[in-house]
Amino acid sequence: MLVILPPSETKRTGGEGPPLALDSLMLPSLTPVRRRLVESLRTLCSATSEAGRADALAALGLRPTMAAALDLNAALTSSPTTPALDRYTGVAFDALDAATLPPGARRRLAVGSALWGVVGADDPVPAYRLSGGARVPAEA
Repeated sequence: MLVILPPSETKRTGGEGPPLALDSLMLPSLTPVRRRLVESLRTLCSATSEAGRADALAALGLRPTMAAALDLNAALTSSPTTPALDRYTGVAFDALDAATLPPGARRRLAVGSALWGVVGADDPVPAYRLSGGARVPAEA
């Protein structure tokens, strides 16, 4: 049985794993869609002009005080990763307390994500910010 945990808006930053390798994530059939979304999100969030950054914040439904999220997204393919179950935070993840899971339990867990679709508990993912209601322009 696979238990899919709900998406979480909150995530830990940092990580010690290698940069993102899309083809290593659970459900490799999603790799082409993930690749397009990652590139569109990176392009959108890499804007350097004030107007471009304002447009990116608006597209992602973020407040100006959350501008650091743009930098996270712009660095998706070069940032360090950490296992998904350790990246996500919030009520469900805090209650789960991944560090206390019995051996093998992580193999039966996955996490829903607006960016990745579904990822395995141990899939290495970078820090990012993208909510399910955000609209990433296809050609950012």
